[in-house]
Amino acid sequence: MEFKRKILQDLLAWKHQSNRVPLVIQGLRQTGKTTIAIAFANAEYKNAFYVDFRKQRTAHSLFDGDFDIDRIVFGISALPRDKRLKNGSSLVPGETLLIFDEIQDCPNARSCLKYFREDKRFDVLCTGSLLGAKGYRRTNKPGRGIPVGSEEHLNMYPMDFEEFLLAVGVKEDVIASMHTGFDHHKAMLPLFHDMFSDLFRQYMVVGGMPEAVSAFVETHNYVDARKVLRRILSDYEADFGTHLNDDLEIVVDDTERALIGEVFHSIPNQLAKENKKFQFSVVKKNGDARTYGFALQYLEDYGLIRKAKNLSNLDNPLSSFVRDDQFKVYLCDTGLYLAMLNQDVAPLILTGEMGMAKGAIYENIFADAYSKQGRDLYYYRKDSGLEIDFIDSFYGEVTLIEIKAKSGATKAASTLLNDERSGVHRLVRITESNIGYIAPVLMIPHYLAHCLGEGFRFAKDLE
Repeated sequence: MEFKRKILQDLLAWKHQSNRVPLVIQGLRQTGKTTIAIAFANAEYKNAFYVDFRKQRTAHSLFDGDFDIDRIVFGISALPRDKRLKNGSSLVPGETLLIFDEIQDCPNARSCLKYFREDKRFDVLCTGSLLGAKGYRRTNKPGRGIPVGSEEHLNMYPMDFEEFLLAVGVKEDVIASMHTGFDHHKAMLPLFHDMFSDLFRQYMVVGGMPEAVSAFVETHNYVDARKVLRRILSDYEADFGTHLNDDLEIVVDDTERALIGEVFHSIPNQLAKENKKFQFSVVKKNGDARTYGFALQYLEDYGLIRKAKNLSNLDNPLSSFVRDDQFKVYLCDTGLYLAMLNQDVAPLILTGEMGMAKGAIYENIFADAYSKQGRDLYYYRKDSGLEIDFIDSFYGEVTLIEIKAKSGATKAASTLLNDERSGVHRLVRITESNIGYIAPVLMIPHYLAHCLGEGFRFAKDLE
């Protein structure tokens, strides 16, 4: 099933650049990178060619030797044509798109992007995962690295809530009403608020992985979506420890795979703690950063996790006050997170009967939504135990962000807001309730968390 994805607008913007360079869509596996690349080619180009460097190993040889563009594109045109392409197969300058899928598996093809950029006759769109993971930046030939300025990057994530709404048939003008209410801090109509709240709970349990969303849309059965998510998790684990060796062959380090898996499986337990700070001792007794640090970094480079970093001070710029040794870890997709739990919690989420775990789940859904906006994740915890779930800065104002599964306030936020020395005067409280604003607190429902980000202003700034 093909879904409408926001990233298509970014691809169109790239196509209309006068001096565009080859574009690499990067991100977690199975988020729809290949699907969107082919859909974009079919809609916007008269001619297109597709190379999958993971499946078509013989295509690697086209990039051995010199980087003569005429020779390379002629060889690409002779490869078996992908049946998903609906357009022509002529090499017409200015009207042809070359899609390089899984480009991380052919480093020489990535090195060649410089020469496609200089040649300018053909647009090149690449997809890649594991691009930041250890072992996927090496080549066995001197001078064939990644030339600076030869490629542009675009991150692709699992589907966000608005994309999910489109997938289940909600009209675009109805979705737009969310932004109208949010932008002006005006309560949603009760009918719409209840509808969006119900759909958001569905989104939480299904998540944004396109295949899981497709299973849910086709059957309206959460069990089918959960089966897909469990299988995706197994596929990811099979990927752990994967590298390219010096002969550019895909190999797996079984020792590293085991350590990465141990860290990955510890994440639900990390979030279940009252203090959700990531601790290597939770992975395994006496575990430490020397043993497991690389595994945590691998999962972050892979795209499966997001780190929220503790701040030593509530001041701008926030990045200057990061405590590198104190952080929380969240899954990139809450559907995947719930699928990792031993118990099927979907019925509990849908009925609002979650127990102690609900705090971690709602924190994860915020971290998921917020990081998809390209925002960094910060939180604030003092040794005294005072903790704020998330921190950000909007137009120079440090702002507290509080996540509540239901509603209510916390003592920590009140303490900071009432302390002039803190320098903090604003709070966003994310709850199940409708939009409301009583200075200095903006209350928004969970389904609007994705609206926070670049351009967000408090009502007093809009006056």
